[in-house]
Amino acid sequence: MTRILASIALLAALAGCSKQPASQQDLDSLDKELTQGNAAGRDPALTASLADQIMVDPALTQGSNANAVRPPNRPDPRAVPPADIARTDDRVDPKTLRKAPAPTADCPECRTRDGAMTLGALAGRQGSQGSCAAKVAYSAGWANRLPAAIPLYPDARVLEAAGASRDGCALRVVTFASTAPLDRVLDWYYTRATAGGYSAEHKVDGKQHVLAGTRGDAAYVVYASPRAGGGTEVDLVANAGT
Repeated sequence: MTRILASIALLAALAGCSKQPASQQDLDSLDKELTQGNAAGRDPALTASLADQIMVDPALTQGSNANAVRPPNRPDPRAVPPADIARTDDRVDPKTLRKAPAPTADCPECRTRDGAMTLGALAGRQGSQGSCAAKVAYSAGWANRLPAAIPLYPDARVLEAAGASRDGCALRVVTFASTAPLDRVLDWYYTRATAGGYSAEHKVDGKQHVLAGTRGDAAYVVYASPRAGGGTEVDLVANAGT
């Protein structure tokens, strides 16, 4: 470090007086003067700046990089989901609902749902809807075009949606998650469907529940099952969308 400083000082001196380059002896002599100047009484201020210890104020070290972007020293509490979101996010009052009928164990519709890997495949297994299922297009917008009596559950989070609205088709297929418990979701759809003039039948096979009904040529099927982390996952199929 001292060799570099001495070289810089020497270059500055040479530039000022326009002399020829110094010899190695001159360079060594200047280096010695810079590093031992205090002993020779030449320039105490320069010697102190080069040789003395750097002084640090501990009180100021905590303010270093005060405006730098850095991670917090603890997690943001708002980034952590509540332990029981099913209870806090669902605002449907169960007192306003009619209780869905007890399920029957024979559930061919449950077996229809099994193995359907896409919404189009699920729609294709709904009997007369097979021809319309081949025409479905995928878009979240279809979730807003369900029949008025069979809409999305109030806190639904749409995962996938598909539909067809040509050649006489009004097919809607939506997969969504809800924070509500399964029984409340079934009761809500039973209340809405029967109020809208649909019939309603409840069936179960293991954890898979089906609520289905008709109103003339219109029909709906609600496939509901509990989610591992709480709440309910639903596949909703209806053939009289808007």
